[in-house]
Parts: sequence; C-alpha cells; structure tokens
Amino acid sequence: MAYITLAQLADRPGAVELAQVATPRQYREVEAELLDALLRGQDLAAWPADEVAIAEATKAVIEDALATAEASINGYLARRGYSLPLATEFPIVTGWARAITRYHLHKDRISGEQNDPIVRDYRDALKFLQQVASGQFSLGADDPLTPTTSGAPIVSAPPRTFSRDTLRDF
Repeated sequence: MAYITLAQLADRPGAVELAQVATPRQYREVEAELLDALLRGQDLAAWPADEVAIAEATKAVIEDALATAEASINGYLARRGYSLPLATEFPIVTGWARAITRYHLHKDRISGEQNDPIVRDYRDALKFLQQVASGQFSLGADDPLTPTTSGAPIVSAPPRTFSRDTLRDF
C-alpha cells in the first residue's frame, strides 16, 4: 500500500508546484491542468501526444521521488518492527510521505535552508520517524505497536506520620 497517492499529491502541494519542480530539464514545463488530469487518472485525449509524453516523463520523476520517500519511511518503520507495507492507512504517515516527496522533488532548489518550509517539514518528518523507530512516538490510535513504556510508576514514601492509633488521644 502506498503511503500517499498521486491524486493526494495533486491536491497538495498541487499540480502547479509539481509541474514546476518535476518536469525534466530537457522539456518545457508541463501544463498544470494536464499533469493534474494525469495524476488523477482522467482522460487525456484532449491534449496533444507530445504534451502527454512530457506529462508522463514528469509523472515518472514524481513517482521516483515518491518511491524514495516510501523507502525512507519503510526503513524507519522496519527498525521498529512493523510488518511492511502497513495494512492500515495512517494520516500522519501520509503527511510524512508528502513532506519527504516534496523535499526530494525540490532537491535543486536554491534557498536558505533555515527558513525553507519544505526543508523544515522534511526534517520534522525524519525527526518523528526516528522517534517512531525508537518507540517514543505512536502512529495513532490504530498503531499495531504501542510505544514502549517503563510500566506502572513506582512510588516510595516514608511511613505515615499520623494514623488512627496516633490520633486516638485527640
């Protein structure tokens, strides 16, 4: 099971962003409407064959980034002992897959990493995945593996100062 679908990527971050960052360099940028239709599995008969070919090449770049993101996520989840692929869809994993995919699509971006929201989201996703791998964070209510805990708290205290026997004379 894929952690995020192409249609979900078409919703967010959207076909415009995907067309800008995923169109191979040797082609002109694919039309966002065409890419959106392709990612959602709609009919492409209205577009010329050469533009559809560019859109298919763009889709291949997106699928490659998506496969890289899924492999990264699987690496962290396997370290924790999850059986892969996950049988349940976890919205938090979908968000992590989106963040990691966007990061890999924007790999040639020139910007200050300290202020870049794409880099921030990527680092946050990796941080949470590391916490999942170490058992400090859960995937949600349906998580087949619960985070490791140290058990019930142990309380120690001095013996009671006041009891029925010591307060009997009052």
